Amino acid sequence: MINDETDWKTSDINVDSLWLIQKRDSSGKHENNYHGNFVPQIPYQLIKRYTHKNDTVLELFTGSGTTLFECENLERNYIGFDINQSMIDLIYQKMTDTQNIHFAINNCDVCDTLKMNECMSQSFEWCENESKFVDFIIAHPPYMDIVKFTDKKEDLSAIADLQLFLEKFTLAIKNGLNFLKKNKYFAVVIGDVYKKSEVIPLGFYVMDAIKKNFKTKLKGIIVKNIEGNRGKIGAQGIWRYRAMQSDYYLFKHEYIFVFKKEF
Repeated sequence: MINDETDWKTSDINVDSLWLIQKRDSSGKHENNYHGNFVPQIPYQLIKRYTHKNDTVLELFTGSGTTLFECENLERNYIGFDINQSMIDLIYQKMTDTQNIHFAINNCDVCDTLKMNECMSQSFEWCENESKFVDFIIAHPPYMDIVKFTDKKEDLSAIADLQLFLEKFTLAIKNGLNFLKKNKYFAVVIGDVYKKSEVIPLGFYVMDAIKKNFKTKLKGIIVKNIEGNRGKIGAQGIWRYRAMQSDYYLFKHEYIFVFKKEF
């Protein structure tokens, strides 16, 4: 079994390739106060589907801590990375009462192989992980430079060039996969972008880069709706007007690609 579910009839795991989530989960420590954070239902579903209790989840872009909070709820240990120290500090403040899991968040660029390896070694000690491997990886990177998160040059959200973004993101995935157990799973949550008057199918480019560079099996392409985008709250009418006056469509979907590592 790849998870702890014993009764498929009562399980709330969604095995469909279309996820229509009308309202984000705002319970517990979750807040919609960070542009670009994904709905908690995404990590909840993925973690519950592909891990067991007390497994370790690695997240390459911690963001506002959504995945960590779900790991706490589901009793999975967590190792995360982010280059935004202020967000890391806020997350640690929210986790001061946590006792049921081990977790570590590293202020580190996941494209820096040597530094990431050092941080992983320290994190394994902190999380009391003797195997030195993780059981699942989730990556929800910036969608190129559509939303700028920091002023740091190593921030993926500072990259406007598609090929450079793919090179950097592929390196981040490589660094993460070095610590994923063989035959375990990882997921990438990504959307498309609009640049120079045309759609750039960033999701498909990322999927193709992973398939070309790593021995993996693509286990799922999940399409998820986008509702309540923080950047467009209260401005839906304006965006619809702009689209009607032009020739483009409004993004209402993003992708969740699930892969199985075979090396």
